[in-house]
Amino acid sequence: MAVPARTCGASRPGPERTARSWPSCGPQPGPGAQCPASGPGLPLSLLLPSLLLLPLLAAPGASAYSFPQQHTMQHWARRLEQEVDGVMRIFGGVQQLREIYKDNRNLFEVQENEPQKLVEKVAGDIESLLDRKVQALKRLADAAENFQKAHRWQDNIKEEDIMYYDAKADAELDDPESEDVERGSKASTLRLDFIEDPNFKNKVNYSYTAVQIPTDIYKGSTVILNELNWTEALENVFIENRRQDPTLLWQVFGSATGVTRYYPATPWRAPKKIDLYDVRRRPWYIQGASSPKDMVIIVDVSGSVSGLTLKLMKTSVCEMLDTLSDDDYVNVASFNEKAQPVSCFTHLVQANVRNKKVFKEAVQGMVAKGTTGYKAGFEYAFDQLQNSNITRANCNKMIMMFTDGGEDRVQDVFEKYNWPNRTVRVFTFSVGQHNYDVTPLQWMACANKGYYFEIPSIGAIRINTQEYLDVLGRPMVLAGKEAKQVQWTNVYEDALGLGLVVTGTLPVFNLTQDGPGEKKNQLILGVMGIDVALNDIKKLTPNYTLGANGYVFAIDLNGYVLLHPNLKPQTTNFREPVTLDFLDAELEDENKEEIRRSMIDGNKGHKQIRTLVKSLDERYIDEVIRNYTWVPIRSTNYSLGLVLPPYSTFYLQANLSDQILQVKYFEFLLPSSFESEGHVFIAPREYCKDLNASDNNTEFLKNFIELMEKVTPDSKQCNNFLLHNLILDTGITQQLVERVWRDQDLNTYSLLAVFAATDGGITRVFPNKAAEDWTENPEPFNASFYRRSLDNYGYVFKPPHQDTLLRPLELENDTVGILVSTAVELSLGGRTLRPAVVGVKLDLEAWAEKFKVLASNRTHQDQPQKCGPSSHCEMDCEVNNEDLLCVLIDDGGFLVLSNQNQQWDQVGRFFSEVDANLMLALYNNSFYSRKESYDYQAVCAPQPPGNLGAAPRGVFVPTIADFLNLAWWTSAAAWSLFQQLLYGLIYHSWFQADPAEAEGSPETRESSCVMKQTQYYFGSVNASYNAIIDCGNCSRLFHAQRLTNTNLLFVVAEKPLCSQCEAGRLLQTETHSDGPEQCELVQRPRYRRGPHICFDYNATEDTSDCGRGASFPPSLSVLVSLQLLLLLGLPPRPQPQVHTHASRRF
Repeated sequence: MAVPARTCGASRPGPERTARSWPSCGPQPGPGAQCPASGPGLPLSLLLPSLLLLPLLAAPGASAYSFPQQHTMQHWARRLEQEVDGVMRIFGGVQQLREIYKDNRNLFEVQENEPQKLVEKVAGDIESLLDRKVQALKRLADAAENFQKAHRWQDNIKEEDIMYYDAKADAELDDPESEDVERGSKASTLRLDFIEDPNFKNKVNYSYTAVQIPTDIYKGSTVILNELNWTEALENVFIENRRQDPTLLWQVFGSATGVTRYYPATPWRAPKKIDLYDVRRRPWYIQGASSPKDMVIIVDVSGSVSGLTLKLMKTSVCEMLDTLSDDDYVNVASFNEKAQPVSCFTHLVQANVRNKKVFKEAVQGMVAKGTTGYKAGFEYAFDQLQNSNITRANCNKMIMMFTDGGEDRVQDVFEKYNWPNRTVRVFTFSVGQHNYDVTPLQWMACANKGYYFEIPSIGAIRINTQEYLDVLGRPMVLAGKEAKQVQWTNVYEDALGLGLVVTGTLPVFNLTQDGPGEKKNQLILGVMGIDVALNDIKKLTPNYTLGANGYVFAIDLNGYVLLHPNLKPQTTNFREPVTLDFLDAELEDENKEEIRRSMIDGNKGHKQIRTLVKSLDERYIDEVIRNYTWVPIRSTNYSLGLVLPPYSTFYLQANLSDQILQVKYFEFLLPSSFESEGHVFIAPREYCKDLNASDNNTEFLKNFIELMEKVTPDSKQCNNFLLHNLILDTGITQQLVERVWRDQDLNTYSLLAVFAATDGGITRVFPNKAAEDWTENPEPFNASFYRRSLDNYGYVFKPPHQDTLLRPLELENDTVGILVSTAVELSLGGRTLRPAVVGVKLDLEAWAEKFKVLASNRTHQDQPQKCGPSSHCEMDCEVNNEDLLCVLIDDGGFLVLSNQNQQWDQVGRFFSEVDANLMLALYNNSFYSRKESYDYQAVCAPQPPGNLGAAPRGVFVPTIADFLNLAWWTSAAAWSLFQQLLYGLIYHSWFQADPAEAEGSPETRESSCVMKQTQYYFGSVNASYNAIIDCGNCSRLFHAQRLTNTNLLFVVAEKPLCSQCEAGRLLQTETHSDGPEQCELVQRPRYRRGPHICFDYNATEDTSDCGRGASFPPSLSVLVSLQLLLLLGLPPRPQPQVHTHASRRF
């Protein structure tokens, strides 16, 4: 019996039509998931009539057709499976390639990757590399201490007495507003010639060192000139170090005065705006200059702290946070009558980039009100530091208090919490211009082994928020040789363009004494550092023998990766370390958490796990088996791991001793052979030292051929393993052409191309003309189809990638192809490996038509099924394509084929963009699972600057009423404003750029950000079944079934006539995100360990030097004169900056 056509809003017969009953909706996978397609649960007695009616239900608009029965659709699925398998057997050549390998068995050997031996060898090689840098570091540190000890302080030293190369000289000469151009102080600066050095990615001079001095430090001060004088002797030590180890890269001495002397000399990379580089804020300096810290920052927000003073405090806190590294822990609180945290963090948290960002944003929201209550602030801080139930640094403990002044000394609080042991240092900061008595603040610092600082204006913030490191360095200096231990840093971006580096650091101590019998000096002179480029460490690791999906990685004590194929920061930001956690570099699971913990603890281990991995193009998820093996790298804080798939346990090593055969195979690389043998792409590997690299594969092949005409594959300047394997695979893939491809008519099966790719680096595409449309990576190890084929059994379909922001495929102008590939598995003497991948490229339009036929009820190839008005027929995907939707979707949820002509240009799109209603039903019925993760290395376009008043470098603007009020002119606010403006005349960019923007224009510079990624993969359902998308009067029947031996899902569904069912759309594209909620993450911090050494106490420490004020009481006459000059546009000549704390003197 035929059912009348349905219309939108009309009632449909069989209200609960389904081929599968659902007892109840129940919990559904994923957020926002809706009830499965069957609707509410019904008693079996009511469901049975529906099930019986299912074969008779008609399609909309078709009087004689019903929705196909399940066995019919299963029959179509088998036909599709057979067609794909038949084509791959004929053209893929899997079996034939196996035979070719066996026929050439005498030309290669099967080698084994022994994980434990491999990882131990690589760890030993890295240890040896770093040990050479350690020896150079120790020579430098010892020499620096001796040079400074022998140096005689000169009070009357002048700039012209010192000759040195100022790394910023060239940039400053080009800047007419530069401080030194105004002073004309270039007499002491050397002019050097430079040569390009690829090892440094820079122009260098090996005969001299270069000096960089921060912008906010006066180069002509006595302290700086004496520093330049004695550090000049380091030049010869730098040179001698390089003579002993030519592989050394940057050798740097970062002085506690802010001077950086580095070798070899190279011009400073001047930013577009103000240069905010200060070596004392670099990650490597901070780590080398002090032990880890537990810090609580408390900020006075009482009513007296308002306007400019509050802004100075906010900026000061942000600058203070920048002096902390991932080894430190911190919390920030504000206080008046009571104390409370400024953010959602209720305890000390790791001072990583994301946590510090939360603090910085929260600090901007502080509001001044109430009265000052030091007791509340300090009690809160001490309680935070005494909380032993949380992860923390457990070394230096300190409280940093920012206030505008007060009279209470809160001695009772210190007696209760900190005396007599004084394990917590207290640093006090008097912020802004005021007339308060600062004696209580000085007393607090001096009574608790801390230091007192004054921050009268914005110009004093940076210097005074980092000087506390000198105090923390005292126990290290007093510990002497015990504290002279080399530490290796996290990964960070080199400021001079070397790329990603790690740095070995060693503190340099002041060995002088003030006089005979006096106590030894407590000052740290600075930190010595030697860089090691990550690329140099990578060169010690095996790569091509591990296969496309095997790799080496390394992590530090924080769990951050030092080496990993997914460590790919997209932006250059030398202000922040590169902190990618191992669990963020991969897809996190319990097994990997266990492996990470064991590595951090310095253990050895091996574990085989089943885990999820992302495809190289980040569109797919595969469930795979991986073997993890790990060992510690001795004498460092690093641990090394090796990851191998089971099929990479063995690999092929060519043995082409027959030179005649070498020549024969090599000829198949010549372009003259491509017309008959197919086009060859060769992987752009470093086959020989003199081989010129090129991003154009045709040009690279040309360079390779030219070089091979001069050298042999056995040349010492070449990698014999790579060359022999490349030439062997050239010959083997040519034999595949000869035995299989050349005699086949690709057009018969609507194929655009056939191809083979190998571990040896060959990708052969046949016929030659198909290479014009070949867009896959010529390096098989970097080709998504290659890596996925190795990880998946059967045939892997890969539709063309379509970005949702781009227009659909233009089928009229281009022939669109769909890749189908499969791995070639060899079994040789009981050893299994997968050395190659073969496949075909389907013609999209032709196979879409073939798809219709295969999913139809045709009994004859040229005769579609006909159904008369009196007969009853089932719908099929060919005749009834106006009423029936038939699609093939891959395991990532991307459209591969459709019986709808208008959807052909959407092939490659996520299916939710094609039919959101149907994709949601597939997800809700567990055909697909979803995996969400975060990319912490993404790049985002700059955000337009807002008009918010929370800018850290905002300036208070007085009103007209202020100018007319004599009291305002004599106030601290006017004086502080003047100091800001005066500083701004010297460094005007401070008022134009935030530090984060100092490296380029926010309108043009991209910035790092977090992107949320969502991938879909096949779920737990492996059977075939029918279901209903329940949408009231617009319900739809659908059938879904996995195609055996492929990554495809075959779906047949009624086409929707109504739009009311568009209830939800699954998203697959990357979206901008703030990342996981930091406030929740800190409640379950990831496992980490701090450095093994801690120097936070020494009984002989002299704490008498604890800071003193150097306030400058304003004079009414001076203030009026200066403000009038300012208003008249006649700024006074800038003077050297005077710091408010005691100067260094050596």
